[in-house]
Amino acid sequence: MDRLAGKVALITGAGSGIGRQAAILFAAEGAKAAVAEINAEAGAETVRLIQARGGDALFCQTDVTNEQSVEAAVQAAVKKFGGLDVLYNNAGGSSPHDGSVVSASIEEFWRAIKVDLFGTWLGCRFGIPEIIKRGGGSVINMASNVALMGMRNMSAYTAAKGGVAALTRATAVEFGPQNVRVNAIAPSVTKTERVMSRMKTHPAIEALAKQHLVGLGEPLHVAYAALYLASPESGVVTGQILPVDSGVTIS
Repeated sequence: MDRLAGKVALITGAGSGIGRQAAILFAAEGAKAAVAEINAEAGAETVRLIQARGGDALFCQTDVTNEQSVEAAVQAAVKKFGGLDVLYNNAGGSSPHDGSVVSASIEEFWRAIKVDLFGTWLGCRFGIPEIIKRGGGSVINMASNVALMGMRNMSAYTAAKGGVAALTRATAVEFGPQNVRVNAIAPSVTKTERVMSRMKTHPAIEALAKQHLVGLGEPLHVAYAALYLASPESGVVTGQILPVDSGVTIS
């Protein structure tokens, strides 16, 4: 119950799904959790759930595509808790409007890039300097299995998540000498409410789900991977893309 004792963690997209599970888990392991979420009601509920379990949490309404909003969230966490040790750039996701490079709209491409890649870039931009001030820590980015394999009709999302994987490696090299570890998690189909609803209307996701060797993952499976990367247990792990994908990328 103390794997993150004394640490301050900021988790984006923490109002639901994987982000909420990670925020609750981090707090249960001793972290002070800054819940960064664009949906005020959802973010406040995550804070309530953490506090009901005896944890310490702060809600920061955050649009990860907006520079000022991300900077404000980081500074709010630092002001409230005294610093930042762990940054989990979890916010993002695909949409039903994606497609191939010849069918997806230009608007959908930029939506995916802004939320998934630019949002991660902004988190690193403002979070890493604060982590350095603490003597080092951990950055965890959210990639995807599509960054490691091909998949039809998800060109915008694949491009964005591929960029997250590349950004992770570059940032790990850049800031390793300052004791900042940077890794990414690459989930496949995970049983969040949003993903499960999309499976009903997106044949490609449904087909992918059937390739999972040991069943679909739960949000908590991904949250535990994030906990490992956030904790001292992964102290020499950096620049890695960790699949949490039920074997999809090897099947």
